[in-house]
Amino acid sequence: MALEKEHSMTTRNTQAEWETIINEAEKDIPSSFPEYKAPILGTPDFANCIDHTLLKLDANKDQIDELCEEARRHQFRSVCVRLIWVERAVHNLQGSGVVVACVVGFHEGTHSVSDKVKEASQAISNGALELDMVMNYPLLKQQRYPQVYTDIAAVRNVAPHPVVLKVILETAQLTQFDIIAGCKVAEAANADFVKTSTGFGGQGATVENVRLMKSVIGPHMKVKASGGVKTVNECVSMMEAGAERIGTSNGVWIMKEALALLEDTTHAAGGHDRKNSRPSDSLTGMFSSS
Repeated sequence: MALEKEHSMTTRNTQAEWETIINEAEKDIPSSFPEYKAPILGTPDFANCIDHTLLKLDANKDQIDELCEEARRHQFRSVCVRLIWVERAVHNLQGSGVVVACVVGFHEGTHSVSDKVKEASQAISNGALELDMVMNYPLLKQQRYPQVYTDIAAVRNVAPHPVVLKVILETAQLTQFDIIAGCKVAEAANADFVKTSTGFGGQGATVENVRLMKSVIGPHMKVKASGGVKTVNECVSMMEAGAERIGTSNGVWIMKEALALLEDTTHAAGGHDRKNSRPSDSLTGMFSSS
């Protein structure tokens, strides 16, 4: 409790100042959004955008070992797991170049500040290099912005750079205004990413929300799309909307699709559809850097 009181004493802005910042951000939302270029399908750059994820409460050590082996084989950016599995994942991935991300305050986001700080500190001590923390989105919906800021800033304080901090908004539970507010508060707390969803709280990532989040944040912050991204088409759509990281438990399937499409294009000039792949016209430009 003392730790929580200590954190709550420090806020960046008053309630009125937060409201002004967020209202101005809402006014600046563009009427149209740019399309971003995704990495070439099936390449290391493409795989490096994927956080290979297993967050089920009933996950076991064999499943974690398999998750890590898959991430090592495909050279995904990270594996994302609960705190209980961080040490095992770090051990499994030694020398692979794949990092371990740990969720914090998962999945409700309503854990106390002190509990989130303790969880983040333990994850880093166990070897996690990235944290995916759930914002206290019920407080966000109540527009209690100083408290939301304190929640994130407290975790950032015990997880300074180069630890990567991603803040999960749980967009399915939020209005557009709430999403804008969440992005601006997370940005002010020096988070590295805003992330759409936990995958446990309703609809996951949508192209519309990724575009909105990308338009609100500054150039030094990024968007992670997570929740319901199961195919290469969905993955590319999120990237084209502005996501630079994809959280999914379907990374192996996505890579299978991506490599099959690349092989068909390279060796058959796109002359036929490969069984079990889901090609889309939107992927036409995804096989060259031009």
